[in-house]
Amino acid sequence: MINKTLNNIFKGDKVIWMVFFFLCIISVVEVYSASSQLTYKEGSYLAPVLKHIAILVMGIFCMVVTLNIKCKYFKIVTPFLLIISELMLIWVFFAGQSTNGAARWVGFLGMQFQPSEIAKGALVLATAQILSAMQTDKGADRHAFKYILIVCAFIVPLILVENFSTAALICAVVFMMMVIGRVPMDQLGKLLGVVVLFGVFLFLMIMLMGKKQTATNPDMTLTEQTTEVVEKKENVFEKVFHRFDTWKARIEKFSSKEDLTPAEVDLDKDAQTSHANIAIASSNVVGKGPGNSVERDFLSQAFSDFIYAIIIEEMGIIGAFFVAMLYIILLFRTGRIANRCENNFPAFLAMGLALLLVTQALFNMCVAVGLAPVTGQPLPLISKGGTSTLINCIYVGVILSISRSAKKKDDSGERNLKPVGAAA
Repeated sequence: MINKTLNNIFKGDKVIWMVFFFLCIISVVEVYSASSQLTYKEGSYLAPVLKHIAILVMGIFCMVVTLNIKCKYFKIVTPFLLIISELMLIWVFFAGQSTNGAARWVGFLGMQFQPSEIAKGALVLATAQILSAMQTDKGADRHAFKYILIVCAFIVPLILVENFSTAALICAVVFMMMVIGRVPMDQLGKLLGVVVLFGVFLFLMIMLMGKKQTATNPDMTLTEQTTEVVEKKENVFEKVFHRFDTWKARIEKFSSKEDLTPAEVDLDKDAQTSHANIAIASSNVVGKGPGNSVERDFLSQAFSDFIYAIIIEEMGIIGAFFVAMLYIILLFRTGRIANRCENNFPAFLAMGLALLLVTQALFNMCVAVGLAPVTGQPLPLISKGGTSTLINCIYVGVILSISRSAKKKDDSGERNLKPVGAAA
């Protein structure tokens, strides 16, 4: 009876469930350990982690609801999500709430959320639907490329204005989906050429138009928990280009190869990267143990953007490798699920969402270890967050829903119509 009840709740691929729960357990432990600054502000040791646990519980509820939705219904919501994403991105452009000068939040009914989180899922849904609808024996029809670019043209520029890293992330995921969807290589090659030219142009614009930052710390991340109403700009031009100052500062910091002695490091100017490096350097192989981090008291956003540095400090190289492996397992397991799908849409959708989660995790890890400039990308399902945690749980729920309808192949190569995860 108990087993039957559990099977009814934990439907879908069991490996995905295990990876999800491991990530949640690590999240609770590390958020509790890394929230010393929030603890000081709120005057309670338990308040930050209890709030995080409550969000995770809400996320699990949303995930369970989502995994019980049949995959065909995800197609129906695609146009609505695209329209909603477009309207909310326009809203946040003109009346968004700002964090460290980046206006990417909107308030609704007393809640705050990032429209870009919804837009990412909407783009993956739309791309999967276009690729599946236009598949031929020789790959995707050449018109699919055009339709995908049109959809991206309505969403990506609005994200790019305030959140370069998120725009780059979703573009990379869409490109990988087109590769998986067998879009003609000559079209993808031309797209890469255009992207390179645009990247060079944008880089030159940033370096020429960006100003030196003096009043604020250019190394700050973009996901501070306190918000303020965005400062009104005089015109649209300033709204579009006001982030160039921050981007220029980050590029200059990352590209600077000057070797400094420990005494020459400015811990006030380069607080995040410096304390993240200290956390990693002092970790050794096994780490200091959960709850024994020292740099959490000095590292801004230790519970969010730089939580991977705290994981390394407390759990060592072994713990860091284990966390990375969880995301790799998630990607490869989703690949197996997609390979068993009889229809193209669920296969493309599952791979798109898995690539979205894993690529974002890779971005976060690279920033934490100094392999990429500072961005505002949290570590999916581990970092403390609100909108991102809920949306990521829904993404996992969609993958689990697809795994339920994917077919098993028996030893003889024939298909077994029993859904994955069903009770024996």
